[in-house]
Amino acid sequence: MRIEFRHLRTIKAIHETGGLARAADVLNMTQSALSHQIKGIEDQAGVALFARRSKPLRLSAAGLKLLAAAETILPQMESLEAEFAGLVKGRAGRMHIAIECHACFEWLFPVLEQFRKAWPDVDVDIRPGLAFDALPALRREEVDLVVSSDPEDLAETDFTPIFDYEPVFVASSNNPLAAKEVIEAEDFRDQTLITYPVDRARLDVFTQLLTPAKVEPAAVSQVELTAVILLLVASNRGVAVLPDWVVQQVRYSADYVTRPLTQGGKTRRLYAATRVEDTQRPFVAHLIRLARQEAVRMQRG
Repeated sequence: MRIEFRHLRTIKAIHETGGLARAADVLNMTQSALSHQIKGIEDQAGVALFARRSKPLRLSAAGLKLLAAAETILPQMESLEAEFAGLVKGRAGRMHIAIECHACFEWLFPVLEQFRKAWPDVDVDIRPGLAFDALPALRREEVDLVVSSDPEDLAETDFTPIFDYEPVFVASSNNPLAAKEVIEAEDFRDQTLITYPVDRARLDVFTQLLTPAKVEPAAVSQVELTAVILLLVASNRGVAVLPDWVVQQVRYSADYVTRPLTQGGKTRRLYAATRVEDTQRPFVAHLIRLARQEAVRMQRG
């Protein structure tokens, strides 16, 4: 027995209208063609689908089973068709994001909340890019966007600038380094440096300052949460280097001092890495715009 989607639509229309003539009008076909289709289904099934002597036309037990299938399958197909139409028109899709910047979660969450409301048919997920190589995952289509401060010359990959930021030194106002106007690499030799629990290659304080200067802090303490890092710093349990949007919340607190790294300061840039064919998709471009706007808001405080 071969049941087609048109057969399911037919049985549903007859049940809802109560007769062949009205169902034929709904289905935009002649009553003769509709009757022929029903006979074909019944011949395949070997059972009658309707109690034909009833007024209005009623479904038989076999017809009711087919109707139950129609009421389950047809809405699923309509939903699938709508999803495909959304994909074609750029309203739907997938946005799985990998983040190579640990502190970026703090500005990305508000961005995704705005994005979710604007693009409800886009499947959004965050895949922290700290435990695996995010850019190869982008090329393998395991993720769709990578937030990174380390652009690479990769085929078929775009690195779109999001915003610039400054890594900022943060210490307790009771720390001896509070007396300095500028922090140099040598200042870390007798300090406990509090960082996120990521590889040094992902930390600006190492890549931009300590590693080039061949300076090792007295100790390194790794902490997952920004709030806990700031609490430990305020207690003078160590110092930290955090992005400017993070330290904005404590910049004017009497418990902390913030200082630039080196006389000229350090400036870094965050990028959104995407596959070339995806960069100009409407929802991808909108996400990047929202990210820029949120970053400016957080940096201004």
